[in-house]
Amino acid sequence: MELPPLKRRVLAEKTRSRKTRRVWKLKLNITWQAIKKAFTSKNRLLRLSCVQLSTINIHQDAKKRKNSSKPHKTLANLLHVPYTASDFIDRGDQMTPTLSPKENVSAKWREIHGSCNWENLLDPLDPCLRREILKYGEFATATYDAFDFDPLSEYCGSCRYNRHKIFEELGLNKHNYNVTKYIYAMSHVDVPEWFVRAHSIWSKDSNWMGYVAVSNDQESKRLGRRDIVVAWRGTVAPTEWFTDLKTKLEEIDEENEKIKVQYGFYSIYKSKSEFTRYNKLSASEQVMQEIRKLVNCYRENGEEVSLTVTGHSLGGALAVLNAYEAANSIPNLFVSVISFGAPRVGNLAFKEKLNELGVKTLRVVVKQDIVPKVPGIIVNKILRKINTITQRLNWVYRHVGTQLKLDMFMSPYLKHVSDFSGSHNLEVYLHLLDGFLGKKLQFRWHARRDLALVNKSSDMLIEELKIPEFWYQLPHKGLVLNKYGRWVKPTREPEDIPSPFSTELSNHELTF
Repeated sequence: MELPPLKRRVLAEKTRSRKTRRVWKLKLNITWQAIKKAFTSKNRLLRLSCVQLSTINIHQDAKKRKNSSKPHKTLANLLHVPYTASDFIDRGDQMTPTLSPKENVSAKWREIHGSCNWENLLDPLDPCLRREILKYGEFATATYDAFDFDPLSEYCGSCRYNRHKIFEELGLNKHNYNVTKYIYAMSHVDVPEWFVRAHSIWSKDSNWMGYVAVSNDQESKRLGRRDIVVAWRGTVAPTEWFTDLKTKLEEIDEENEKIKVQYGFYSIYKSKSEFTRYNKLSASEQVMQEIRKLVNCYRENGEEVSLTVTGHSLGGALAVLNAYEAANSIPNLFVSVISFGAPRVGNLAFKEKLNELGVKTLRVVVKQDIVPKVPGIIVNKILRKINTITQRLNWVYRHVGTQLKLDMFMSPYLKHVSDFSGSHNLEVYLHLLDGFLGKKLQFRWHARRDLALVNKSSDMLIEELKIPEFWYQLPHKGLVLNKYGRWVKPTREPEDIPSPFSTELSNHELTF
């Protein structure tokens, strides 16, 4: 039956309307999916750039730069957008400097080192405090970069360089400190297999655990006192000891039996043996002898002296033990700890004693890092829920000091992946610290610290930057081409060969 013309017209209009709605719905859906895909893709750097500029402006500026005779400057430099791969191509003097200017902190060094527990300095983060923390972080990185962990090396477990040139070799002369003593320790925790394999040649039981350094005259003037630094090395592969880490607590104070610390950490700090070349004295005895010598020497010269102990991972735990002993045995010494990714060390009584001694501890932690949650990761999490009942339990591990918490997801340059070793990496810590402004503030994407350092011993930078992963290694894996055209393992210079005698009888070369 044929419909009247009017009804046919109305029906046709309704059909076109439905088709139009379907077409628009499909277009809007495709557009939304495209927008969603853009905001969830890996191309985060391009996305950040588009937020600040239109595509037209970018092309116009690119064209101007192409026709200009001025030296090259990257898009990041000109338009104030995050770094791109082109920022990591060597262009000589046009590269952005990686060093922030140093300020004189002599009037407020106590505040920077926690005299008021860093109140009003952490959020937002004080620029002077950031620079000082980064400095001590770089002292901690030296304990990894100079460590010989090659299982094929006859000196595996030692430092590659002697104390007179370690900072020169690692580019740390800029901090104006001099190393005065190397520290050796005996390891009694579950360690990588190469520790056991290689030490039969150089030293069966001992390995290099860090050093003592002191600020020179120039740096001391800027700091307002003579600063003694002790830097402790962490485990080379933290996953090797994490799963089997014992949580046994051991008493460390004869006068107060309640004060207890983790057995494994304390064993490394205190162990010694007459049958080993490098640990006839424990790490504790070695470092405390040096600290006392330096403190007495500079105090006799009328100088104010401070002790700053730093370390990452296991090194952070050893730093706390070292600070406890120094504050307990050297009167009127200002002692502070700057640790990175450090685990819990002791119980409540240990924490209270540290507070009583006046030790100021700043713990830098990354939210995604699991190491600061151990030992007692399960027990402590449960007990926190019933804290009013358990807060005085003396067998529960406690963190000490003040916490500065960072988040990997704040950085536009890091992969947002679950990577235990990556989130625990010290260079990742320093990168996040350099870009941190405050908990509710955006990441400081134009921070001066070299971004490529993140991938030095990790694979945490986004692929768009095109920085090779794990790029820090010896050229040709340590082999050299000798004058006869053969590839051989080089012999160490006599001054770089570990010696228990040169370690014990080192001259401080102090100048006043």
